[in-house]
Amino acid sequence: MDKKALKELLLQSLEHERGGVKVYEAALKCVQNEELKEEFEKYHQQTERHVEVLQDVFAQMQLDPEEESPGRKIVRDLGQALVAAMESAAGAGDRAKAEIVACECVTIAELKDHLDWELIGEAAKKLTGADAKALKAAYDEVEDQEDEHFYHTRGWTRELWLDGLGLKAVLPPPEERKHVKSAIGAARAEAARIKMR
Repeated sequence: MDKKALKELLLQSLEHERGGVKVYEAALKCVQNEELKEEFEKYHQQTERHVEVLQDVFAQMQLDPEEESPGRKIVRDLGQALVAAMESAAGAGDRAKAEIVACECVTIAELKDHLDWELIGEAAKKLTGADAKALKAAYDEVEDQEDEHFYHTRGWTRELWLDGLGLKAVLPPPEERKHVKSAIGAARAEAARIKMR
């Protein structure tokens, strides 16, 4: 395994989780739906924990958690752009539209998290020794939460958009009701939404 590439993945992942805390803080200022607010508050707390988990990985692997890289800067800039988009939406005065923008921004952020943790899991399978143990423990703690964050928020985004379009929406979304944590589960929940309308 390319250790330099693995370090870059971990640097980007840590930066993205740190930015994710800020993304959720901005999103919570836009949310109106109480169930969505509860969900985002939970995800915010879990994301704070994910930062701690990755900082522990850096300590165990004897890596500098503050090391800069071009990729890390890009990830930071993307996170700041998501926060700025939500702040702009909130400032425009239409709370329903700001809530949709917040869901979209969180979904975009969670897609990157979902990918990062999938890659961390794959890397853990190929490593040996203490590094493998550190990555596997982190992956085991975080991966299911990241899947839930992505699939549930994607469902919220879709249903809020449908509601905004004046179409029948299912709130909370089926992904939430069915506790989806996989692509197959998300596909089944989305298909089942027709019966829920």
